[in-house]
Amino acid sequence: MGDPVRTLRLLAVPLAAVLLLSGCSWFGGGKSSSKLVSVFSVKPGQCFDTPKDVKAELSKLSLIPCTHAHTQEAYAVVPYSSTDGSTTSAYPGNDVLTTFAQGACAQRYKAYVGVDYPDSKLFFTFLLPSARSWEQDSDRNVLCFVETTGTAKLTTSVKGSKQ
Repeated sequence: MGDPVRTLRLLAVPLAAVLLLSGCSWFGGGKSSSKLVSVFSVKPGQCFDTPKDVKAELSKLSLIPCTHAHTQEAYAVVPYSSTDGSTTSAYPGNDVLTTFAQGACAQRYKAYVGVDYPDSKLFFTFLLPSARSWEQDSDRNVLCFVETTGTAKLTTSVKGSKQ
């Protein structure tokens, strides 16, 4: 069913996202062209660099102009809904949110990048609401990001790029 490396990568990305994410402080600063933004204000089309330090909860991301070297680009903000389409006030847990995010981000990939995910040379990852942000901030959004691999960098937006 496709490239086993891509499959392993797809499985590893959600695990990394959960570890990085649970609460949505991710990308460190250090670049004069970046500015810290709240995870709650991320919009599709904004670009970021991968975090230098892994943190349990992320509250801010280092926004970078898409014309500067970056490794990730937000492409969707998806409100969580349960399998029956309803919304819920109870935190569903990381496993349920991860399953939802995998499907939701994969479904929105082609509309943004211009090519089906299995045919892309890029990958996706996501940020999930943490139990704390779910309860304290009514955070129900999954953030989807297109990303490169290894040390590869992007220097332009991937929107419509068919990469």
